[in-house]
Amino acid sequence: MDRLTRLCRTCAWIALVSAPLVLSRGAAAAPRVDDVDRSGIELMNPSSIRAVERGLSYLADRQRDDGSFGSGGWSRNVAVCALSGMAFVASGSTPDEGPYGEKVAHCIDFLLNNTGDEGFVHVPDDTGHGPMYGHGFATLFLAETYGMTMRPDMREKLTKAVNLIVDTQNAEGGWRYQPQRRDADISVTICQVMALRSARNAGLYVPPRTIERCIEYVKRSQNADGGFMYMLQQGGPSAFPRTAAGVVALYSAGVYEGPAVQKGLTYLMDSLPRGNVLNRDSHYFYGHYYAVQAMWHAGGEKWRAWYPAIRDELLARQREDGSWMDSICPEYGTAMACIILQMPTNYLPIFQR
Repeated sequence: MDRLTRLCRTCAWIALVSAPLVLSRGAAAAPRVDDVDRSGIELMNPSSIRAVERGLSYLADRQRDDGSFGSGGWSRNVAVCALSGMAFVASGSTPDEGPYGEKVAHCIDFLLNNTGDEGFVHVPDDTGHGPMYGHGFATLFLAETYGMTMRPDMREKLTKAVNLIVDTQNAEGGWRYQPQRRDADISVTICQVMALRSARNAGLYVPPRTIERCIEYVKRSQNADGGFMYMLQQGGPSAFPRTAAGVVALYSAGVYEGPAVQKGLTYLMDSLPRGNVLNRDSHYFYGHYYAVQAMWHAGGEKWRAWYPAIRDELLARQREDGSWMDSICPEYGTAMACIILQMPTNYLPIFQR
């Protein structure tokens, strides 16, 4: 059975087995079987599946012997490694299992080998911008794969990484570039919130008050137009990437409905992808990584409008070698594109509805 057929059948199986689980939570919260999950199977067409396979093959060839990814100033960056690992897991591979199982295991190796005694996941000579970005993405990936591997060293290091996030939350309820209780911005904050949500899902303790304070911070960061500002101290206008991050921060913190979520979604819909393949926004992949999550959680017409639009735009942007270019590095752009395109597979626990 070829890869395309296997993935299509797996997606269909997910839809069938997940429906009873969703319905058992209560009729009020249960989506229609023909809504998000089924539309995801239909919308992730053969062209997008082939594009993902080409992208994953590119990533697999770019992994170093130590498990790291990245090039240029982002060489051996922990965030790029974590996102690449998530792209492999989103295809159905787990540590040492599946077509990219060995690659996933090597990602875990690299991140655990670069987790300090205090729990900070960081490569000392990394020149990338904002080490707490990397720590958040790395902690998220480790938490996502924690239940897939029996490594004895993983729980201790993951627990320390989670505790570092909890201990560095600032007085406003957010996080910033360094693991210190100083200022905060919505962009770094969302990375930590998703890591904490994944860790809690995996059975690790996250203080409820940490999440409560984060919700307060995110809600205060929303402007009247529904978008989100970058920093509370500075104020400022709304923008698509940070608004997508703000909405997903609320979802990750357990806020699934209400004025803040609805206003944020309405703001995002004004940025529905329209095939602008010449868009060179340095935050393009970052924004769409969060936007597709927001629409996946929202479901309904928003999801059915958004996914085909970003799918087709990404297909048009893919390069001949299977990669997607980004100002950070092609490994980052490729990992992000593969995650976005694979949102309907529902393999990553953090994305499951």
